[in-house]
Amino acid sequence: MTKEQQLKQEILDKTKEYYELVHKPKQEQKFTNGKSRVNYAGRVFDEKEMINLVDSSLDFWLTYGSYSKEFEKKLADYLGVRWTFLVNSGSSANLLAFYTLTSPLLKERQIRRGDEVITVAAGFPTTVAPIVQYGAVPVFVDMELTHFNVDVSQLELVLSPKTKAIMIAHSLGNPFNIRAVKEFCDKYNLWLIEDNCDALGSTYDGKPTGTWGDIGTSSFYPPHHMTMGEGGATYTDNPLLKKIMLSMRDWGRDCWCESGVDNTCGCRFSQSFGSLPKGYDHKYVYSHFGFNLKVSDMQAAIGVAQLEKFPAFVEIRKENFKKLYDGLKDLEEVILVEKQPLSDPSWFGFMITLKDGVKFSRNDIVEFLENSNIQTRNLFAGNMLRHPMFDTLVENEEYRVVGELKNTDKIMNDSFWIGLYPGMGDDAINYMVEKIRVFIAK
Repeated sequence: MTKEQQLKQEILDKTKEYYELVHKPKQEQKFTNGKSRVNYAGRVFDEKEMINLVDSSLDFWLTYGSYSKEFEKKLADYLGVRWTFLVNSGSSANLLAFYTLTSPLLKERQIRRGDEVITVAAGFPTTVAPIVQYGAVPVFVDMELTHFNVDVSQLELVLSPKTKAIMIAHSLGNPFNIRAVKEFCDKYNLWLIEDNCDALGSTYDGKPTGTWGDIGTSSFYPPHHMTMGEGGATYTDNPLLKKIMLSMRDWGRDCWCESGVDNTCGCRFSQSFGSLPKGYDHKYVYSHFGFNLKVSDMQAAIGVAQLEKFPAFVEIRKENFKKLYDGLKDLEEVILVEKQPLSDPSWFGFMITLKDGVKFSRNDIVEFLENSNIQTRNLFAGNMLRHPMFDTLVENEEYRVVGELKNTDKIMNDSFWIGLYPGMGDDAINYMVEKIRVFIAK
């Protein structure tokens, strides 16, 4: 072992020792009823994440590198897809997924400004933001109140000659009716982007969510199923979409060389592009108006260690969901989310909706739970059309709505969710059940 190798090993050993001293006690801290806060989500890690992070920092490559490539391959293997691409956030993953479909290389299937994309208003804004930012037209359909996903019975109602795609999320890990949505897309030759940011690890009819459509997206923000701090991914089996996605992620360039590598194609100075002079350096030829959305290799290093734990994370989420459901299913005042038929959800959260006519409001029960040290969340934007960002858009020109979005408003007014992440033990789960029952009993 060289002196450099020996010193590096000492640093990594000390990193493990530091984890054991500083972070492990916090990871193992027991819940104390009413005194410890029950967060809706949190990081679950051990010394392996920290060792990988320090290892990457010592190499000081910083940008996309060996850990990034390892993560992309392992995530692709887990999902059973040909290609995955790491990006710097789940929001960037949605941005990249949508803008990939705007490429001129897609010819008649290219999404152009003014084309329509079917989506829902009850969710996270960055599922919709790329559509608006590009100049396409989001068309909003309502939700259903059993699985809290898109109401597939409305899809035919929103179809128009301008419809090019559907872009929707699997709500809190519960798959939407993929069979119905996919059949609709196939019937009308529409693209399907699955926002899988809340559902990594979920399956539908035995196949992972995010892999049914043309492109899937994931987020690795700390509250999600696994984390690398900030980070996200897109995935596809389509070779042309893969080519466009790589270009769009990496500045829009035509070259596919990795960072720090030149002349992978062997003809860097011998090709012709557009009206550029013949032999113009292929590394600086741009075929798209792209972005720089790459992740750092230090983030990917954390992700590699998290991915090893991920299957266990999914199973704990399922177990915690069942415990919450069994503890609350007899309450007549609330609607509990039901899993989509044919699905096996990797739950992100536990959704609770007040029935019509109850004598308390969503804010009443949420305030009680928060005061009891239980963290709660709304279903993100609720109805994002009611947010100030839509004040600048013109209805029926820059967006369309089908019907009244009655169920979407119901979710906005009467729904909330609590956590079930892998860091929760039975004591925290039981405490949440107890407090919800205490409030309703009053």
